[in-house]
Amino acid sequence: MSYVQSIYHIVFRTYRSEKTINVEHERELYGVILSQSENLKAKIYRIGGMPDHVHILVSLPATLSVAQYVQAVKTFTSKWLRESSSFPYWNGWGHEYAAISYGVREKDMIVNYIKGQKEHHKRVTFQEEYREFLEENGVVIREEYFLKD
Repeated sequence: MSYVQSIYHIVFRTYRSEKTINVEHERELYGVILSQSENLKAKIYRIGGMPDHVHILVSLPATLSVAQYVQAVKTFTSKWLRESSSFPYWNGWGHEYAAISYGVREKDMIVNYIKGQKEHHKRVTFQEEYREFLEENGVVIREEYFLKD
C-alpha cells in the first residue's frame, strides 16, 4: 500500500479575464467542479472565486497529475457552462493556470483565503493577486505569456 497526500491550490481564470461567471449562479458551477472532482477521485477542500476566476483547494490521487486534473475540470465545466442558461456570456477558460502544492498543516489557511475572495478583491485586482500568488511561491513569471490568451 502506498500513502500519498498531494494538496494543490489551483487558480484559473476565464478567457481574457472576462467577468462571465454570474455570482448569482457560481455555486452551481462549484457543484459541477465538485462532482467532476469526485469522479476523478480527487478530494475538494474548498472552491471559491470571482466572476473572472476560480480557486480550488484539492487533494489529488497518486494516479492523477495536476495537469490531467485541470484539463478534465476545465473541459467538463466549459461544456457545461456553454449549455447553461445561467451563464449566457460564457466564452471559455483562459489557457494558463497556477497550481501550488501545500502541506496538510497549511490547508486551513488556504481554505480561509479562498473563503475570503469577495472581501479580498475589494482591495486587489485579479492580476495583482495572481502575480503575488506566483511570486510568493517562487514561480518565475514570463511576461510575454502572463495573462495572455
